[in-house]
Amino acid sequence: MKYIVGVRFRKAGKIYYFSPNGLDIHMNDGVIVDTSRGTEYGYIASMPQQVEDEVAGNDLKPVKRIATVKDQIQLARNRERQEAAFDICLEKIKKLQVPMKLLRAEYTFDRTKIIFLFTADGRVDFRELVKELAAIFHVRIELRQVGVRDQAKQVGGIGPCGRTLCCATYLGEFAPVSIKMAKIQGLSLNPTKISGACGRLMCCLTYENDQYEERAKTCRCPLKTETKKFFRVGMRVISDEGEGQVVYVNDQKRSVKIQLEGGSTKIFPWDAVEQVDNV
Repeated sequence: MKYIVGVRFRKAGKIYYFSPNGLDIHMNDGVIVDTSRGTEYGYIASMPQQVEDEVAGNDLKPVKRIATVKDQIQLARNRERQEAAFDICLEKIKKLQVPMKLLRAEYTFDRTKIIFLFTADGRVDFRELVKELAAIFHVRIELRQVGVRDQAKQVGGIGPCGRTLCCATYLGEFAPVSIKMAKIQGLSLNPTKISGACGRLMCCLTYENDQYEERAKTCRCPLKTETKKFFRVGMRVISDEGEGQVVYVNDQKRSVKIQLEGGSTKIFPWDAVEQVDNV
């Protein structure tokens, strides 16, 4: 068994795990760690916990130390330099007319590397840009292309719900989202209603999907208990107001919305509807 502690390097960033190294660590403490990018300043996102050796892995790096006041001052200076580096890179992009949109500039804590995040429609030849930036900053330069979901995470904004984007607020990683989730939850399949600011399916479709899937397994909307038949979208049914087709099933309210032959739609409780066929 090994002890691990979660470290996050920026707000809503991915959590990486390190060995607590016997340090007295508390939530949100600033810590200094070695990463593949170099020495970094991070924040404790989860308290030390024991895990199996196989889960922790053999390449678990230790937390070097708790951040000091001097480290905090250096972090603040790095952020100031990042803003200046962003402006310089933006000028060079315009000068060289590189087809890319710059999102963010990041210094590693030890200032041995600058990482520029950008989006572009396709592959970009930025070799000349890297040469000019390296001549100015005299450190390693890395240009990293990200997708539209990462772009929304970096830029932030307000979602259709009126709240700050989840990805920019607390989501550390993006979960796979599919159109099937919207179907299970009975949502409109209009792309403008189920797409987020990034243009992809909204991340919040995953939040309650497990409950909907579980309900679909345990409660299949029985027409009649003895026949074990179930309602589903597209099924032909008959009600007191005539025959029609099921267009929506509400498991929670135990009701179905039916499009009648006259073209109108109406909601009926399950007990008020009989099955015609399984088409």
